[in-house]
Amino acid sequence: MSKPSNPYTDNSFVSSDLKTILHSKRANIYYLSHCRVMQKDGRVLYLTEDDKANLYYNIPIANTTSILLGTGTSITQAAMRLLSQAGVLVGFCGGGGMPLFMGTEREVYVEWMTPQSEYRPTEYIQGWMSWWWDNDKRLAAAKQLQIARVAYLQAVWNKDSDFKRWGFDSNIDAIQKLLNDNIQQIDKQTEVMHLLQLEARLTKQLYKLATQNTGYDGFTREHDGIDKANGFLNHGNYLAYGLGATTAWTLGIPHGFAVMHGKTRRGALVFDIADIIKDALVLPLAFICASENMSEQEFRQECINMFTKHKALDYQFEVVKQLAMTKWEV
Repeated sequence: MSKPSNPYTDNSFVSSDLKTILHSKRANIYYLSHCRVMQKDGRVLYLTEDDKANLYYNIPIANTTSILLGTGTSITQAAMRLLSQAGVLVGFCGGGGMPLFMGTEREVYVEWMTPQSEYRPTEYIQGWMSWWWDNDKRLAAAKQLQIARVAYLQAVWNKDSDFKRWGFDSNIDAIQKLLNDNIQQIDKQTEVMHLLQLEARLTKQLYKLATQNTGYDGFTREHDGIDKANGFLNHGNYLAYGLGATTAWTLGIPHGFAVMHGKTRRGALVFDIADIIKDALVLPLAFICASENMSEQEFRQECINMFTKHKALDYQFEVVKQLAMTKWEV
C-alpha cells in the first residue's frame, strides 16, 4: 500500500535543503500590496491581477529578511509555513509601509510574526539576561548603543559620495562638532530617560541640518504629517524596524528586553536596534528623496539599496552581539 500524502509536509522542505545564507548577509526586504502570497511547487510567489492575465512573481525566501504585507494583501497557510522554515519575518502594516492601528487607537506599531524556531542560538539571550536586570548595567548598555549609533553615522557620512553631495558629510566642522559634543554628553547621563532626551535633541538638530541641505523649508516632524518628508521618514523607519526585528529574532533575544525604549513601548528592543542606523541612512534619504519628488516606491528602493550598500544589518548584528557578550563593570 502506498504511503498516504501528508498535507503538512507536501511541497515543503527542511531548512538544510536551502543554501544557507546568514540573516546578516541577506539582501531583501519586500513590501507587498494588493496581491495574494501563496505557495506553488515549493516556492513562495505573489500573485497580482492584470487586465488580461494573472501575473506571478517569485520571492527568493532564502535571501529575504522580512516581508511587509500592506493594503489589500492575503497570504496562505502553505506560504507562511515555507516562510517560517526559511526564517523570514512577516509583518502586517498599513498602506505604503505605514503601520496599522493595532490594539488601541493610541498605539501604533507593525505586528511582526516571527518563525517559531527553537534552534536559535542561546548564548546571546543568556549573555543579555546576565546583566539586563541590573539598572546600572542596562544604562551602560544603553550608552554603548548610543555611541554605536553616532559612530555609524560618522562612518557612513564620511564615505558616501551621494550623501556628501547634499552636505551630509561628517568631515564638515559643524557636523563633526555636533557629533563629538553628543558623544561627550552620552557618558554624563545618569538615567535612560536622559539618554532618550539627548537622542531626541540630536535627531532634531539633524532634521534642521537636513532641511538646510535640501531646501525643504518649513519642516516640522509629525508622524501623521501628509508632506513627503514626514511620510518618507515613517516609511523608512518601518523598514529599519524590519531589520531590527530580524536581528533580535535571529540572535534569540525577545523583543521586550530593551535598554532604551522599554518604559515607553512594547517590543521596544526592535526600536533600540533600528535606532542604530535610522539617523545615518533613513533621515538624509527621506529629505533628499522628498526634495527630488520621488515616489514611495522609488524612496523604498533607495532605502533598501542603502541598507545593503552600508551593511546596516551586519552592523546591527555586530553591535547587539557585542552588547550581549559584554561583562559590564559599573
